[in-house]
Amino acid sequence: MTKRTQAAGRGHSRRAILAGGVATAAWSVLPGCATAQGPVRPGAGKRVNVAAIGAGGMGAGNMSALTGQNIVAACDVDFDRVARQMLKDGQLRPERVELKAAYDKAERFTDYRQMFDKRRDIEAVVIATPDHHHAVAARMAMERGLHVYVQKPLTYTVREARLLTKMAKDNPKLVTQMGNQGHSSDDGRRAVELIRGGAIGKVKEVHIWTNRPVWPQGVGKPEPKPLPAGLDWDLWRGPATVDWGYHPDYAHFNWRGWTPFGTGALGDMGAHLMDFPVWALELGLPTKVETRHTLWGGDTDPWDYKRPDVLTSYPLAAITYYEFGNAKDGPVRIVWQDGGLAPPTVANLPADRIMEEEGGVLYTGDKGQLLHDTYGAKPTLIGAEAVARGAKIPVSLPRIIDGSKGHENNWIRAIRGEEKISNPFEVSGPLTEAMILGVVAMNAGKPITYDGAAGKITNLPGMDHLLDREYRKGWEL
Repeated sequence: MTKRTQAAGRGHSRRAILAGGVATAAWSVLPGCATAQGPVRPGAGKRVNVAAIGAGGMGAGNMSALTGQNIVAACDVDFDRVARQMLKDGQLRPERVELKAAYDKAERFTDYRQMFDKRRDIEAVVIATPDHHHAVAARMAMERGLHVYVQKPLTYTVREARLLTKMAKDNPKLVTQMGNQGHSSDDGRRAVELIRGGAIGKVKEVHIWTNRPVWPQGVGKPEPKPLPAGLDWDLWRGPATVDWGYHPDYAHFNWRGWTPFGTGALGDMGAHLMDFPVWALELGLPTKVETRHTLWGGDTDPWDYKRPDVLTSYPLAAITYYEFGNAKDGPVRIVWQDGGLAPPTVANLPADRIMEEEGGVLYTGDKGQLLHDTYGAKPTLIGAEAVARGAKIPVSLPRIIDGSKGHENNWIRAIRGEEKISNPFEVSGPLTEAMILGVVAMNAGKPITYDGAAGKITNLPGMDHLLDREYRKGWEL
């Protein structure tokens, strides 16, 4: 196993990696569950029985949108923190009044495995944990016939993305959604319409950038600190095979940059930024990926042959080059830049428009350019002729009620059969796979060529283990 493989904690799982690219162990609704006859689909206007896995942080934001439903259970490894997040200056935050009331009535769990075993009345689950829990929790829920909303990135590995995509496809009655809310925004959908409508002609290259990471990366692991009261560290670790001890740079927010728990800037923001070009241009999966980057955390001089066995955090900045050789209208190249790197300012940019430092996407076509910010915001055509063409392109995609703020309730309405789901796993799974292949290339240390149909790296024999990971006993996928 290479050092870069160890960095990500990925290795051969207990399930064989098969030629089809998905671990194909049979799955079904578990016997004895309340949903054993299949997913519950309440009728129009009916309240859905929802559970939260990860009740604080982003999970609190998701669940605040769902207080009109029956929140029957909440699972978190640190309810002291959840309680603190309800307050501001010692007072209950107005926007958390309804959520606190709902949580006070819900049954509380620290281990979602126990929650699934005990509560047979759950119909739908919101999963807002660190990345390394996503697929484990989602699979458990889907096996039980529960509808699932999973925060981005959908999964920690490529194989997990393919597995959840297959599970969703095999059971179309399950309503699935990934939590990249920009997919439901009016602006993002307009950007897709403008690209597909030919406003800038044929697109061959797309530049994406983000100011992430805004958490520790490119640094070695810190020394353990005393565990805070109320935090169940063993359950927070969950499937992770390493135990570095607790440190606040891991939990509860900064986990994104540490290789056993998160997927770095690509995993965090790719779902908000890569989403639109992958969607608009119908790119499919990449055929070649190469990443250039600064040093890994815990690394030393790259010419030093006494390198550490474990590279602990992702590089501080990276450029990833994606080639989509099977895109619908011909090959497309995406250049991803993170860590504050960005392309040069575009000529002829409207006077009232800037290329936001936080991040954005720039499409270059043979008849003009289109710029939008993170989450698809503020789509802007560049060039008078492109603007004129864009004005004639009609609205063609359905709009989601309340746009990006309605992403969670779009999932609820889809469960009730009232509306089409915005971003199901059949869409978000391949997007996640494309994103995470950038992390795979970073670990490989060389360009990778990829067979998306087979789910295999074709140019580096023996490297397919980078598409998967190992799981701690009791948390196997």
